[in-house]
Amino acid sequence: MEFYLTRHGEAKAEHEDRSRPLSDRGKRQVEEVGEALAQKGIEVSEILHSDKLRAKQTAEILARHLSLQDRLRRIDGLAPSDDPVIAKAELETAGGSLMLVGHLPHLSRLASLLLIGDPEREIVDFPTAAVVCLSREEGNWQVSWTLAPDAG
Repeated sequence: MEFYLTRHGEAKAEHEDRSRPLSDRGKRQVEEVGEALAQKGIEVSEILHSDKLRAKQTAEILARHLSLQDRLRRIDGLAPSDDPVIAKAELETAGGSLMLVGHLPHLSRLASLLLIGDPEREIVDFPTAAVVCLSREEGNWQVSWTLAPDAG
């Protein structure tokens, strides 16, 4: 089974807008990634996102490209400083492939926890709007592929 850890697109600075929505560049980044995922034929049962506006907007754009508008859900445990053990449990009990849309440093810590058991050792890079596909077979996690936008 495959799981997709996705960092939100570039957000506006807090001094521009305290809610930190996606910037125009961030929207372009996520559109580019969404198109690429659709071309790859990616299928997920659900897209889960944090309560932050930039993650929700990213999830909505990706859902449109993957025809999953009715399978979006906000969950706890994906905020920047949340314990990655919460999201790990969500993945390990999932009945199908999931896409998690979140933030740094959480996604980096989650990937490290899954891959090497140590959330403090950063081993995966997450540029804005990047997707890291992880697969799990017989309890072992591995990186299958990564995708990052070129949009400027």
